[in-house]
Amino acid sequence: MREDWQRIECESDLTLGLFGASMETGNLGVSALGTSIVAGIASMSPRTSLIVFGYGRGISVARRTIGTHTFEFRQCGAYHTRRVYQPESLANIRVCARLGGLHNASASAIRSADAILDISGGDSFSDIYGSRRFRAVTLPKIITLQQNKPLILLPQTFGPFKKASNASVAKRIVSAATMSWARDTRSFCVLQELLGRSFDPEKHRVGVDVAFGLPATRPSDSVLGYASDWLEDKGTAIVGINVSGLLHNAPDAATAQYGFRADYRQVITAFIGRLLSETGDRILLVPHVVSSPGHYESDIQACLDVADSFPHELGVRVAVSPVVSDPCEAKWIISRCKWFCGTRMHSAIAALSSGVPAAGISYSPKTLGVFESCGQGEGVTDLRNLTSEEAIEQLWRAYLGRENSRLALEEKLPMVLHQARVQLEEILSTCCELGSVQEHGFL
Repeated sequence: MREDWQRIECESDLTLGLFGASMETGNLGVSALGTSIVAGIASMSPRTSLIVFGYGRGISVARRTIGTHTFEFRQCGAYHTRRVYQPESLANIRVCARLGGLHNASASAIRSADAILDISGGDSFSDIYGSRRFRAVTLPKIITLQQNKPLILLPQTFGPFKKASNASVAKRIVSAATMSWARDTRSFCVLQELLGRSFDPEKHRVGVDVAFGLPATRPSDSVLGYASDWLEDKGTAIVGINVSGLLHNAPDAATAQYGFRADYRQVITAFIGRLLSETGDRILLVPHVVSSPGHYESDIQACLDVADSFPHELGVRVAVSPVVSDPCEAKWIISRCKWFCGTRMHSAIAALSSGVPAAGISYSPKTLGVFESCGQGEGVTDLRNLTSEEAIEQLWRAYLGRENSRLALEEKLPMVLHQARVQLEEILSTCCELGSVQEHGFL
């Protein structure tokens, strides 16, 4: 990570747990969060022991190499499943933790931590993804508080909450947490509104997405393969497009769930068609959820479908990016584009944090807030508010205005990167200062 990051020295060795940023999924956005946090903590506080809770079984030692640095941490299974008999089941962990651990490794890991960090996948502390996801995201927080462990909610989006009962649960969690960070000012306003009189400016803060601090790493030649000529040739103008499998692969379900006015498939294909007919650019389709192509949320399948939809004479200028499982390598690929359009939030953050002007296709309030943090709010196209034709036109205006966007980003980005560093320093300093665990009063 960065050699110039401030070192945080605690009086005694610190053990921290991390929920909501597993690096064992095919979602490169969540992996980007986990990688940024692990590398940041290892760089600032090398004596800190980190336990990353995720989708594996049991506890294992993991290593993550970025450039010349290798960071070691522990991975521990803890996830929401109907198989409550499994020791990694959050329901099982909750019961065992309340009974002193009962030889449940995950429960014991939570009980042994000095504090628990939780980032909710960046944007999942909400009920717009359904009740099951909401339950999966809130259970780790509830278990932490029931164990009277300090809970620090890392920079993330809060809400929206469709149900008043879910908003009530979220309020109780946030009120009981030691510290809560929103990742943009819009989400911070939601946090303030959620808390009401419980709002405390010392505890409730505004920051930036931690993935802005993610480094970029060039993939190997064998991984780049056919795309190396495009990506290494500075004379080649590449427009990067992330196609979301969540929206593309099941369009009717996505429209019903998020309340779209626009047709996502039509917007993507028509916009790319316009780029092909009115520019000489090459189009690189970049998957950012790289689960197997048959998976219903796979960006790989969505990108392949879009690439195949163009006739040969145009399709020679459309390619699907090499599939990488490392978010640092995905960021490097995205950084080679002259302009980028991302539906997956962290594909767009990879562009913005690299100084690449970008547009975002939005299906929730999260996108606008993050783009505004970089002075790029005009680059967001919200499919809930626009028709397909309006969305295509707005994306085209964003593409044409890319040079002005690049200049604005150039001015704003250093402050955002500085905030990504400072907020982690403050969070780690808070963890070091935590003395005896206090009662949180969460039932």
